[in-house]
Amino acid sequence: MNRSSEPPGTETVAAAVTETAELLEIMFERAREASPRPLSTSQVRAVVALDHHDGLNLRALADVLGSTPPLVSRLCDRLEAVGFLERLPSSASRREITLRLSDRGRAYLQDLRARRRESLQAVLAKLTPETRAALATGLREFREAAAGD
Repeated sequence: MNRSSEPPGTETVAAAVTETAELLEIMFERAREASPRPLSTSQVRAVVALDHHDGLNLRALADVLGSTPPLVSRLCDRLEAVGFLERLPSSASRREITLRLSDRGRAYLQDLRARRRESLQAVLAKLTPETRAALATGLREFREAAAGD
């Protein structure tokens, strides 16, 4: 750790963020596996994407996920089979289908997010109030900088 009065360089901070992101992935994976009906990581990504971008078509969802339409179609088949996804006729084109989360899919995501928050809150409770405030400020600024790209 840098104990001098100089702020750490971007390389040091990038390494710390990378390690933290990996730890968060592990924590979030545990929360996902604790579900009574756990989804694969790819399925969770699709559910989150549909929550953020309601009413996508298959090609648009594939673009968001960085995948191909055939793979995303099979992924959607599985989500539809467990009742988390609805395929509806598109209002823009008769040849397109609109993908939407079902109420069951939204409930799953709400429960998953609650488990993730609980896991994070347990760790954050171990920090001092000052450290939590500094972390919140730093994360807010990081999010704003990343959104500007």
